[in-house]
Amino acid sequence: MNRRRKQSIWRIAIGLLFSVLCVAAILVVAVEPTQAVWEVPETMAPSGATSQGASVGKTEAAKETEAPLPDDAEVPILMYHYVSELPPDADVYRRDLTVSPEAFEAQLQYLDEADYHPITLTDLYLHLSEGYPLPENPVILTFDDGYRDAYEVVFPELLDHGFPATFFVLATPAHYESEAYLTWSQVKEMSDAGMDIQAHGRDHVDLRGRSYDYLVYQVLGIKEAIEHHTGRAPRFFCYPSGRWDADVIAVLESAGYRGAVTTEWGRMHTREDFFEMSRLRVRGGESLESFIATLEGE
Repeated sequence: MNRRRKQSIWRIAIGLLFSVLCVAAILVVAVEPTQAVWEVPETMAPSGATSQGASVGKTEAAKETEAPLPDDAEVPILMYHYVSELPPDADVYRRDLTVSPEAFEAQLQYLDEADYHPITLTDLYLHLSEGYPLPENPVILTFDDGYRDAYEVVFPELLDHGFPATFFVLATPAHYESEAYLTWSQVKEMSDAGMDIQAHGRDHVDLRGRSYDYLVYQVLGIKEAIEHHTGRAPRFFCYPSGRWDADVIAVLESAGYRGAVTTEWGRMHTREDFFEMSRLRVRGGESLESFIATLEGE
């Protein structure tokens, strides 16, 4: 065998040996378990969290030292409708439902200066159901019906103050891009900016005494529409005109909702009333002093 041929065979042998070693190294890495780098935070993750760390179960020892769940929570849920200038032909109902932009700004300024901390309905739900901690002076801002001023007036003001808020929207006006209501593109922008988009029904109709199919159409229809346009499924419902019955609650529960708000006056909440949560109406024309008295339960 000549010298050149011996060198060629040697190179091939060295190459094969190198390949075998590489494959072995890859196999060792592949079977070596990956160590988690996520540390479970002291405050619990929201229900349904799927991240590796958040899904780690608590030990029995930790469970034994857990504090009992709160029996109730005093959290004012403020209820707004229009935030705009009154139209010339405004009737008594429209005047009662309309807060002026100037009054709204003064109310947000008070919340800011008085160290109120706006939270979401999910925060309240997790507090009562899982012991999730709440900040001092919590308050929830809700806006019914999804009027266009929610985007043009309310949304910019909330961003200026760094406040989250909950908007209960309707599907049909958004589908047809009614001038008086939010469009789906506006809803998506608000959702992406941190606003909480929740359900008010496909249409603004009295749901009492309705057939099962009709309730599914209204309750599940708005849920699917919001999820389709925002990528986030709503978990809370606002009864149109504050009207509901046991059948409505049953369909809401079967559709995966966690709770619903009413127009009933109140500020205390329990696990038993997740589908009958009370709120505090912010009325049009009321003074800042009246707003503060409502907020603080005076």
